[in-house]
Amino acid sequence: MSEAVIKGPFPLPAPKEDQEDWIEAVLATDGVNLPRGALENVAPFIAAPGEMIGPPDSDGVRRLKGGTVRRIRTDAGEMLVAVVRMHGVGGVLWSHNERISSIWRSVADPTVAHGTEKTLASVRPWSCIDDDGREHSLAALETSVPNRQALIMDAEDAADALLKYDRLRKYDLGEDLVLNGQQEPGMYVPQYIRLQDNPEVDGDGNPLYPDAYWGWMAVRGNNRTQKRQSIFRLSSGEVLAGVPAEKLGRTEGGVVCDPQVWLAEFSHLLNREFAESDEDLDPKTGARAHRAAAIAIVEAHLVIGTPTPQRLYRIVQMSNRRDHVNPPLEFDAVGRSRALGRGVLGMYVARQLMDEKTAEVLSGLAPIRELPDISSDMSVSELRDRRSMALLRALFPVDPLKRHLLQRALSENPPSQLKASEIHQRARAWSALTSESYPKPWNPRIGEIFTTKIRDGVVLSGRRLPDLLAAANTDNEAFEELVSYRAAHWLASFALVEPDRGSLDGQEAIDDAGGRVARERRTVTNVLQALRHEKKRMMAVGVLRELAAAMDDGDRSPWRVSSNGTQLPGRAMTPVWFDMEFPKEMGTRPRRAPVPPPAAPPATSAPRATTPAREQVGARAETEPPALTGATGPAAVLPAQGAPAAIPAQPAIPAQPAIPASPPPGPPAPDALMVRIEELIHGVSEGSTEIRRLLHELKNRADGAAASPPLTRGRADAAVRRINQTVARLRELPELVETMAESE
Repeated sequence: MSEAVIKGPFPLPAPKEDQEDWIEAVLATDGVNLPRGALENVAPFIAAPGEMIGPPDSDGVRRLKGGTVRRIRTDAGEMLVAVVRMHGVGGVLWSHNERISSIWRSVADPTVAHGTEKTLASVRPWSCIDDDGREHSLAALETSVPNRQALIMDAEDAADALLKYDRLRKYDLGEDLVLNGQQEPGMYVPQYIRLQDNPEVDGDGNPLYPDAYWGWMAVRGNNRTQKRQSIFRLSSGEVLAGVPAEKLGRTEGGVVCDPQVWLAEFSHLLNREFAESDEDLDPKTGARAHRAAAIAIVEAHLVIGTPTPQRLYRIVQMSNRRDHVNPPLEFDAVGRSRALGRGVLGMYVARQLMDEKTAEVLSGLAPIRELPDISSDMSVSELRDRRSMALLRALFPVDPLKRHLLQRALSENPPSQLKASEIHQRARAWSALTSESYPKPWNPRIGEIFTTKIRDGVVLSGRRLPDLLAAANTDNEAFEELVSYRAAHWLASFALVEPDRGSLDGQEAIDDAGGRVARERRTVTNVLQALRHEKKRMMAVGVLRELAAAMDDGDRSPWRVSSNGTQLPGRAMTPVWFDMEFPKEMGTRPRRAPVPPPAAPPATSAPRATTPAREQVGARAETEPPALTGATGPAAVLPAQGAPAAIPAQPAIPAQPAIPASPPPGPPAPDALMVRIEELIHGVSEGSTEIRRLLHELKNRADGAAASPPLTRGRADAAVRRINQTVARLRELPELVETMAESE
């Protein structure tokens, strides 16, 4: 069967004359301002380009039809897209897709060593020099990579990362494309990629490959692009940098880089396979051409213009964020928080509240040293600190306009009514973006250290980090600023703290002897309170100074410090050591002296009403079987032998308990409530200790006797159920207490 007469679903590149007409029509369309080279690269993939062109105007100029051009607005700006029918193998996976960008080291980390790290290259606007010698930008992006191999590996790494995320999908996207085709269009932006090294040459000294490549990067639809290309048995790296000759059916080796050439041969090959094989969509036995038939041509949106080309990167990213911040295609925890933070920065730039260079650095797209106020003598720790504090001020601003814009961008309550969950969302964005300046990202919940008092914004002293560290031993304000805004991230970067995971068994760590020990559960807020303890002040300052020094020495392992803050070289700082030196029970506020509870009102024989709280307790007493004792409530604990109980055990509360007929004149004072709360907490603590002791005693007696187990199955289940219910209620209390605590 001759190739000339083979027909099938896979389109061949249009004749060059039709491609050229389409390119001219695109460039003549109002609002279009992209380089011709980008259009020449994608033109072979466009099916029937002539159908997109309208009739000539009075001057004989032809433009794209109105129905094929759309204007899209985002918080970062607007862009123009062309709606095209594209060969299904087209498009390139984008390494800057925010769902996977965290697999690369960010250029915002000042310790990144060029040439040795897996670094995500900076993206900048594509620019050219006009006839008057002036530089101006067009609607395209530009970046550079060391060589062609690095270019291909970036695309392969992006594909591998996407595959991991795709496993979370509830259906098989690849098989869905085979059966139903692609229902939603992807969006692609042109990007020019330069090679820093000269390409390899053949025996005659001619370059084997180009020294630069145009590619159309998938802003929206990376997963669909990857799955389509896998069905075609090509990769994004091959679509971008050249297809091996053997994949085109050639017998000789080599790589074909021109899409006009390789796409024609590839479509001929697919159409031949389609004609010569029977339809069978089985993934193991079905012919590739039949499996790819439903995606032979797909709809795509090509970015072809923007009035603000210097912001094109932010504009296209903003259009994709809303699709992935929420299910079903959500980012992971780090990616989601970074995307939210970058969205805020892009909005500031669009409103001219932040310059582009600052936003690039804070977004992780440019090195910190490109900030205008950076001096050459700044260390790694100070560079990281400058960026983190700038992010903190951006996400917790004092400027009323910025606070209003944040409310709109993040769908928050009014600034004066911010809830704790909304503050935590901002704090996670701050923490996740800060971690880009460090070797590895941490859980962004590390940043959840603020109360609602921060809703009015953060005001920093403006002092340099070395000055704060030098003065922290005696300067309370310097010490507090370090602990409040630096300590959590520094400790997290060296894996000394992590957010509470909610596990009842706590976290495990390795002790000095090499054994695994269970760490006590604690929140990051509790860690900071332990650092603030006055008796540990010098040691806490020593820890902070040592962490900064470890960063400046190439992120080495930090050494322990003595009680007076002196470094102890050779003895590594570990999570177990930190918990021992700054234990959970420490805090800055002295314990309140016990105050006797108010005298109980005299008993009366009158009928007593039931308060809502007692109704709930009474209802539980009726519906839940008794555990080890008949008492209920947190104060119902077994007294320790030989020691007076802090709170006497109370009898079971009946379903309708009585209270005095005459209600008290008003609600208890806050101090009285706090006294009662402290008494109950003390009772729960003492009671849990005593319950544990008695259970061990009961177990020891049972182990030494030949009798049947001391607890029936039902009684044990009831006790476990009551314990679990109590634990569940107690887990909610620490955060509630912290939200009411004064900042210190």
